[in-house]
Amino acid sequence: MRRRFDLIGFVLVVAGLAVALFRPAEARAAEASGELAVWHSGAWRTWWRAESAPSRWNAADARWMAALRWQPLAPGLEWASVRMRCGAPAWRARIVVARVDPRRIRLSLAMPRSADAKPSWTIDRAPEDALLALNAGQFDGVMPWGWVVVDGVQQLSPGHGPLASAVSIDGSGHVRWTHGGAVPGMPGVVTAFQSYPTLLAGDGIVPAPLRSSVGGVSLTHRDARLALGQTRDGMLLFVMTRFDAAGEMAGNVPLGPTTPEMAAILGALGACDAVMLDGGISAQMLLRDPERVLRWAGLRKVPLALIGRACEETAAAR
Repeated sequence: MRRRFDLIGFVLVVAGLAVALFRPAEARAAEASGELAVWHSGAWRTWWRAESAPSRWNAADARWMAALRWQPLAPGLEWASVRMRCGAPAWRARIVVARVDPRRIRLSLAMPRSADAKPSWTIDRAPEDALLALNAGQFDGVMPWGWVVVDGVQQLSPGHGPLASAVSIDGSGHVRWTHGGAVPGMPGVVTAFQSYPTLLAGDGIVPAPLRSSVGGVSLTHRDARLALGQTRDGMLLFVMTRFDAAGEMAGNVPLGPTTPEMAAILGALGACDAVMLDGGISAQMLLRDPERVLRWAGLRKVPLALIGRACEETAAAR
């Protein structure tokens, strides 16, 4: 099954490249200069250049925030999307952002086990009371990579790596970040997982390997992305990218921002901590309110999911 999904991914890449090759020459030249721009008020607004990329994000970028139109889904949950212009062969990306207050939306992990021990979760398995559901972390073969705590019980031991980040949540919704492969102690931890690579390593700092080709991280590879960040006021940001150069039908083409560009996107959204989740054809997210369900499906089953539900007092108020 994994081989089948890899073949689908290859076909989608070919389709995306075909779209890029048939773009007008002047458009290709204008968009190959290492710039990022967002679409706002009928025009592209350039907000980032690779040659002058900041090493630290001190605040959200005003051009980004002006382009976003937040739509409420539930108390503590809202979403927005914006078109972004990036380099070849992606050219265009749709950026979908879910903003979550972890004190009002209770986050938990699901790690379903199938009979053949293969990854089995997709957004189709999201529970009916889930306001938010997405794949979490990276995985190696059939198991999630790194530390996993479900309902206060450690399921997997910590992983180690200089660009690994641990995210832990206690019963009151307090979120703690630990970068560099370390993990916090267990007291009070209800939900936790690790992922990589780190995009922002506390206080908006872009890790050195994302700013230099000597760090072992590809600075040029383009893919569909999914990432998690947190702002200085405690809001969580779940950011998904979708290929947007050929309409919604080609949204699953695994082309999009580079890793440094994802760090910039999270920084521009006001995050001070951020980490990549599993992207490519694994990336998937569901958002729900009483009137509708918003779905961005992936093409690969995954072993670990993050589920957001209304806290008990919030649910009672609704």
